[in-house]
Amino acid sequence: MVEVGLAFVCAMVAWSATAALIARCYRKPQVYTVAWVASAVGVAIALSAAFPGALLDFSRVTFRIFQIGTGLLGPLLLGWGLVEYAVGSPRARFGTRLVVTALTIVPLVILTMDRLRGRFDNGYPVMSEHYDIIPAAALGLVHTFVVIAILACTIVAIQRMRERPRLAQHQLAVIGLAGLAAMLEILVGRFGLGALGQLLMLGAITCLWVAFMRAQNPPQERRGRRRGGRRRTAEAPDDLDGFDDDDRFGEEEDGVWGRRRKAADYDDYDDYADDYDDAASASARPAPRLQGIITIYTLANGRGDTFDDYMDELVDEVARREPDTLLFACHTVPSAAQQRIVYAIYRDQLAYEEHEQQPHVMEFTRRSANCVAATNVIELALSGASATDNLADMLMPH
Repeated sequence: MVEVGLAFVCAMVAWSATAALIARCYRKPQVYTVAWVASAVGVAIALSAAFPGALLDFSRVTFRIFQIGTGLLGPLLLGWGLVEYAVGSPRARFGTRLVVTALTIVPLVILTMDRLRGRFDNGYPVMSEHYDIIPAAALGLVHTFVVIAILACTIVAIQRMRERPRLAQHQLAVIGLAGLAAMLEILVGRFGLGALGQLLMLGAITCLWVAFMRAQNPPQERRGRRRGGRRRTAEAPDDLDGFDDDDRFGEEEDGVWGRRRKAADYDDYDDYADDYDDAASASARPAPRLQGIITIYTLANGRGDTFDDYMDELVDEVARREPDTLLFACHTVPSAAQQRIVYAIYRDQLAYEEHEQQPHVMEFTRRSANCVAATNVIELALSGASATDNLADMLMPH
């Protein structure tokens, strides 16, 4: 009777957690959340079949459903979701999707059609006692893929530790929880383990739930030019080996990508300053007409961090190499996480055209193409301005 009660509890907990995950996934759908929800559904169905198996002994039908849910779909979809969550390479994701498709269809047919042997009782059945070598080998391939996926995602997260330690630590925790859930499902699917197996399935459901919740709430990186980064303060880490001189504390603007350009930013600043002073002293010469551009990027799902990295590099290049780009800033949108708004002011139309032809701009366009779903460009005509540190005089020359 203990196993019957535990089987009922497992089924109820699995469906309750699955319903909650479906609701959260509906509000904020991602590929990895869909995969994990599908994994939870497969496990819930398997545990539902295990309840009549514990009550009236397992049959061929309930055994197949149990093995497909806990041995195949549960861990396989968990491993796929981990790759979608932790790996940023589009090629790796596409290759993983092909592998997952093959490892879903072929083993599913084998587990459904292959003959069974042995007698069943009311405990979680042991896979090797009822399946022959072919279905056992198919499940072995699936479990090997899951282990490889967990290890690969762990390595990817560790490699991020130097550049983004908070995010890497967060991802390692999520990978560890989801990986533990997958390994518990594999263990129970292969060895049954009776009442202990039922307790392990409760642990697997709990790990999946916690991993899902943590993945939905990533930490905010303390970086000056990322996601409206906070102003760096004296409490920030002392390890500045990864920063350039221009990235020291106190030099970043609050809430935007971009920074004030200084004379040290340009190799030819002295020549440029002399030319500018000569132009300003010629009162008869008409003032240049400033060119303003707003570019609104709508990003593909899951590509925000990659786009931000590319934008960081572009901002640095613009600051170093484009003295006629007076302002170049990229903003995040708190109410639309997949949008980025770039606001730029150029000294004149020629400066804008030169900006568009710069190698770093063309390289950014090429690299970010797979991150951007849509782009809207708005040209501006400046009619008034107010700014600190004499910026208004530069924007509205007399």
